[in-house]
Order: sequence, then structure tokens, then C-alpha cells
Amino acid sequence: MACASLAKVGIASSQQQWIGDLQHRQKPLAPPRLAAGLPAARRGCSLQIRSGTYTEELVQTAKKIASPGRGILAIDESNATCGKRLASISLDNNETNRQAYRQLLLTTPGLREYIYGAILFEETLYQSTTDGKRFVDCLRKENIALGIKVDKGLVPLPGSNNESWCQGLDGLASRSAEYYKQGACFAKWRTVVSIPCGPSALAVKEAAWGLARYAAISQDNGLVPIVEP
Repeated sequence: MACASLAKVGIASSQQQWIGDLQHRQKPLAPPRLAAGLPAARRGCSLQIRSGTYTEELVQTAKKIASPGRGILAIDESNATCGKRLASISLDNNETNRQAYRQLLLTTPGLREYIYGAILFEETLYQSTTDGKRFVDCLRKENIALGIKVDKGLVPLPGSNNESWCQGLDGLASRSAEYYKQGACFAKWRTVVSIPCGPSALAVKEAAWGLARYAAISQDNGLVPIVEP
């Protein structure tokens, strides 16, 4: 499996320890090699990776969407969230209006000058412009990498301090394979660890486990995973 994940994380304390179970690995990972002479916050690390079917493609995609100078456009709102945006301008929440809203963004002239990638909601991945051009093709023409939101949202976590866990692992492999065929090359999964409610060890472990499984499944199906706790 290629180690081509993008992690978006924050560290609350240098003494914080994460609970994990790596029994599925036959050999423990060697400690990362730290670059001598650099402050701890700037030291890089070298990790061993296992080659896979999409290794080179994953690495190239990761380099592209993480390149400096431009950003990633996130228009992966669920239909319910998109409805709130439409309601603010007195429009009904239906597919026609959602398609028009997304077309306005994805066909902006000169868009590629500002972004390297765009994260879409599943509905948008299969939509087209009013004149019949697939949104996928519009982005490819502008050399913009196509991303897809793959999680299915938050639900209550039983046995926790009123915390949540992110669902979506069921069927993720088959969905990811279809997204890749449709043109997606990276994915996004966002989970939440509630600070006011704990966080409990259960919630932290569940979040870490879910993110790790999502990342592994995504890479196995050709998608670079953005890991966003």
C-alpha cells in the first residue's frame, strides 16, 4: 500500500499518547529518522511503504493537490447542507437548483489558476452542466484533480460521553472503486473528536481506527485519502 495520505491534524500536548492496536503487522515499524539540526516541529520523517497497484499514481496525485500556491475547493456539502445555502436566497432544495449552484462554481473562468483540486459530493460526481458537459470533464479540461467525500456523516457513539463516530466503512471499497472509474483520484473523510465531551479513550480509538481503515481502503482503490480528524 502506498503511503500517499494527506493528514490534517493538530497536537494538543507532546505528552499525549494514542491508543492503537497494530497486531496485524508482522514486524514493528522502525522509528522515523529525524533530520539532524532542525527544530522538532520542522523535522521530517522517512517511512517504509509497501508497493501496490496504484503506487505511482497515488504519489503523483498527492504531490499535485499538496503543491504550494493554490488550494482545494471543497463543495462536498450534503444535500441537506446545500439546501440551507439555497434557502438563504429563497430557492427550493431540489436537484436542479443544487446542480445550478455547483455549475456556477465548477465552470468559473480561470478556476485552475487558484485550485489544484475540487472535492465533490456523490451527487455532483454524476451531474452535468445544463449544456450536457459532465462536471468531471469540466474539471479534467482545467487540469483540476477530482476529489470525493466518502464518509456518511456522524452518529451517536454508544458507551461514550455523548460523543459521535463517523459511519461509511460499510461498502466503502466498492464505492471507492466506482468513484475511481468515474474520474475521482482523491477522497475526503471527516470525523470529529469532541473536546468539551472528553474526549474519551473510546471516541479517540474509534476515530483513529475509522480513519486508518478509510485511508487503507481508499489507497487500495486508487484514491489518495485526505485524513481529517
